[in-house]
Amino acid sequence: MDSKRAFILTYILVFGSVFLVLLTALLGFILSQLKQTKHELAYEQSLHIAEAGLNRYKWYLLHREQELFGGVEIGCPPSDCASCAPCEYEFSLPGIGVIGKYQLDVVEERACGITTSIQVTSTGWTNQFPDADRIIRVRYIKPTVAEYSYILNHNVWAGDDRVIMGPYHSNGGIRMDGQNNSFVSSEQEQWVCTDSFGCSSCPQECSYSWSQGCLCSGVFTTANGNENLFRIGVAHFDFEGITIDLGTIKGLTKPPPAGQGKGLYLPPSNAYGYHVIINQRQLSVRKVERVSRVYAYDTDLGYFWEDSIIDREGSAVNYNLNDCGLVFIEDNIWLQGTVSGKITMAVADLISPSVTRNIWLKDNITYLNPDNADSLVVIGQNNVLISPDSPNYLDLQGVFVAQTGHFGRNYYSPYSYPSYAKKEQLNIFGSIVSNGRVGTKWTSGSVWVSGYKERQNIYDPTMSFNPPPFLPSISEEFSYKKWEEIQ
Repeated sequence: MDSKRAFILTYILVFGSVFLVLLTALLGFILSQLKQTKHELAYEQSLHIAEAGLNRYKWYLLHREQELFGGVEIGCPPSDCASCAPCEYEFSLPGIGVIGKYQLDVVEERACGITTSIQVTSTGWTNQFPDADRIIRVRYIKPTVAEYSYILNHNVWAGDDRVIMGPYHSNGGIRMDGQNNSFVSSEQEQWVCTDSFGCSSCPQECSYSWSQGCLCSGVFTTANGNENLFRIGVAHFDFEGITIDLGTIKGLTKPPPAGQGKGLYLPPSNAYGYHVIINQRQLSVRKVERVSRVYAYDTDLGYFWEDSIIDREGSAVNYNLNDCGLVFIEDNIWLQGTVSGKITMAVADLISPSVTRNIWLKDNITYLNPDNADSLVVIGQNNVLISPDSPNYLDLQGVFVAQTGHFGRNYYSPYSYPSYAKKEQLNIFGSIVSNGRVGTKWTSGSVWVSGYKERQNIYDPTMSFNPPPFLPSISEEFSYKKWEEIQ
């Protein structure tokens, strides 16, 4: 009997031990899974906490009244303190309290003393699992004109031979008969299409009334335009705001009494202007002492004598550009060359209110390294025009702004100027901003008579990610440009 009890007790001990081992393993597995679930939940919460940090800084950008790093609330680390620790803030939920923290590391990128972009890195974590942190990096940049192939302040007609690569906007009406691969937007809900835009007989896409004429939608097409990408009644682009930048640029480039300027300033030439050749980070400048006239036609001026051909120029003077790459020229210029790095060039006369200055694009303007963040912004007070003696095949790279005039190439008679009138191909890589109507090809009926026969426009959206100073913006508010999780 005692041996039988001992045998049963042994079985109980053995099976009990096995059960305890299995129960302990099961409880351990359950606790491990519970901890893993809590860790995964904390990992997801950390992302929301990091996002809260970005939202906090976005609120600051929208409501700030001081310099970007001048405030007390988000003003750390200071922009001049490379060794300062990032700022930490508690994150709480209603009814629960503080569950974690986020850390903000803000880096401001400046050029010529102007903020061009802000990089914000937000790290979020929970108090329970601080090792389950998430890191998000965002770049805030003002949206710029580089996000468009064209921005115009006039009614416009894009012919059926055009291919527009990139967004296209006008404050006026648009007849888009070319092929568009992106949005075409107009401030106008409706506009009156006249003979100048091919509406001598009102297209069927429009309606005719005796009192108004041929009334069309803000954007319409009679040929190749993609109507699904048309937008009307969009926000106005402020061309007048560019004038303020011209004065600011001059103030930075013209050496003040107390020190050096941040860029190159060229005063009035007391001649016809300057011939400027960009040699990477150097400008070769010659005074234009004599010009030849040609008889030209412009839709606003009609026929007139144009002083656009350089006949004699002085000796070259070379100027090295600093890292700022800012240039202000208070006279007309003839421009060409190869760009390295970032260059912003403004041409205007701010001395004589009755005088405006023009830019003549004489030859190719290209980037030395298109994939290496080279960029050019050319801001003209009046017109930015392709000269009559431009090459048959012309490449233009950059953002070209005609603040009060227009971008284009005037009409030259093929009978009077056979070597000037007709050119073969124009390739534009970048953006055109023109107050007036744009035109680089002239036809009589459907016959090509002057200008460039083939034209290709491709916008350069990469410039908006790393903008040069004073690239005109379409909004004064900084906004998301790039969002990425780096951990």
